[in-house]
Amino acid sequence: MRAWVVRTPGGPGRPGRIDQVELPVPRPAADELLVRVRACGVCRTDLHVRDGDLPPHKTPVVPGHEVVGEVVSAGPGAKGPPAGTRVGIPWLRRTCGHCRYCLRGQENLCPSSEYTGWDADGGYAEYATVPAAYAYELPGGYADEELAPLLCAGIIGYRALRRAELPPGGRLGIYGFGGSAHLTAQVAIGRGAVVHVLTRSAAARALALELGASSARDAYDRPPEPLDAAILFAPVGDLVPVALEALDGGGTLSVAGIYLSDIPPLNYERHLFHERTLRSVTANTREDGREFLNAAAAHRLRVSVTPYPFERADAALDDLAADRVQGVAVLRMEGSYGPQ
Repeated sequence: MRAWVVRTPGGPGRPGRIDQVELPVPRPAADELLVRVRACGVCRTDLHVRDGDLPPHKTPVVPGHEVVGEVVSAGPGAKGPPAGTRVGIPWLRRTCGHCRYCLRGQENLCPSSEYTGWDADGGYAEYATVPAAYAYELPGGYADEELAPLLCAGIIGYRALRRAELPPGGRLGIYGFGGSAHLTAQVAIGRGAVVHVLTRSAAARALALELGASSARDAYDRPPEPLDAAILFAPVGDLVPVALEALDGGGTLSVAGIYLSDIPPLNYERHLFHERTLRSVTANTREDGREFLNAAAAHRLRVSVTPYPFERADAALDDLAADRVQGVAVLRMEGSYGPQ
């Protein structure tokens, strides 16, 4: 099969690269499904894997963890949907199931957790495997390339929104407005929130207003009113004190990324006093994914995508790194389908 791999990740000031290669079609383990890939989202985490911001867990590795595909076959112990079913392969690939975190419903913190496109080969390939218990059933009414971003950008944004503890009808600030943010904003607006978007991209600000945001300003501007909650999607530590200072008393800032540049010193009175809270987001649980996909089934989301043919996966990552992608870049395989 055709696949793209990261052989040698980059380093400080030196971006990595991906190369197209021929690999054997993977064989599913006893509890896994073999999936023919139809579309795969291009996530900023893939950039962190390529560029060495995340330490290598598997070398070489096939990136990609927003995978939409069709079940081809199953291992002898796999309990999952039959061949021909459209399924999603997400970032969270496997957890131990018996540590203290797994037992109390926090499997995202499992110290033995594994991740698609980092610990195991992902979706920048014609075929991929997934443990059957971690594959998602997907809502109808969406094309393959629309579903792909929901599997990480959507789910992580949903968890970040939960972690921000936005009160009903509250005022939410969103810092950065890429793939995850534009989906999270729609969920929040659909629940009655007032959303203020703060991002450096003029095109992203225009999209935010089109999707129903109440305002859209530069990332370092003050929002027009104090915020009850905020989510930081941009991997820019300098924005942490900016967002904290914009919070009203009792507000919460949720940092959604797996990677963040260094946070500058915080001033207790300006940034944290009045019971402001700073929270991180670490991956997601399967329950987060199911809840979000159920919400996407009940309320049709507008998914902004820029499709790329499979042969241009390297260009898609370069464009993402240079902020040239509107919405989410998605690799589209031959045989992708429209809404089902």
